[in-house]
Amino acid sequence: MNWQETLDQLEKGTVRSAFKLDGKWVANKEVKEAILAAFKAGELHQFPNGFVDKHNLPPREFKPEDKIRMVPGGSSVRRGAYVSSGVIIMPPAYINVGAYVDTGTMVDSHALVGSCAQIGKNVHLSAGVQIGGVLEPVGQTPVVIEDNAFIGAGAVIVEGIQVSEGAVIAPGTILSRGVPVYDCVHERILEIGEPIPPYAVVVTGSRPASTNLTWANKLGLQMRCAMIIKYKDAKTSAALELEGLLR
Repeated sequence: MNWQETLDQLEKGTVRSAFKLDGKWVANKEVKEAILAAFKAGELHQFPNGFVDKHNLPPREFKPEDKIRMVPGGSSVRRGAYVSSGVIIMPPAYINVGAYVDTGTMVDSHALVGSCAQIGKNVHLSAGVQIGGVLEPVGQTPVVIEDNAFIGAGAVIVEGIQVSEGAVIAPGTILSRGVPVYDCVHERILEIGEPIPPYAVVVTGSRPASTNLTWANKLGLQMRCAMIIKYKDAKTSAALELEGLLR
């Protein structure tokens, strides 16, 4: 399958840049290689409003029958990104090539959905959320946010971190492979690359500097971490329930 066909199928949602295999998300190397081939084949082109980008990766356009609300004000969805019916995109927001955004999801103002990121159903990406993109290396799994997750304002999720179904990420929380996650409920530290568990409520925290940083410890300096403080209950669910009338 050539890059043109791959971009077409990505937009239709018939292929994805990552998929779940035996309960684990893995990268679709062939799709990511095709996206990279599209960049290589593209030539710089000036689009309306003065934008310059690869000629074969223009912004997508939607029609009312697509049942996607992209509110005026500077948002853009790039060629090769899938956006399902029922999605709301508030301005300004950006959804990059290879991304997958499933039905009922809200992409709020100043939110970024990076290249190849996978966003599930009924997810809320609050204002200023940054979902990192992963095109290279082709074998690296992109960021995945599963169904019904709530990502609070200003949260940053990068480096292939996976957030499982129904999890809540508090505003301002940063999740990357270098930020340890402490499960305070089960009294353990998640392994590097281990997904955020289903229905976990994650907040930003701090911890003492590394034992190797003696001077930093003497000064009482702290390092960033993330903490699971509870698992979502009925009260938490009610507070975060998405309003169907908006859709």
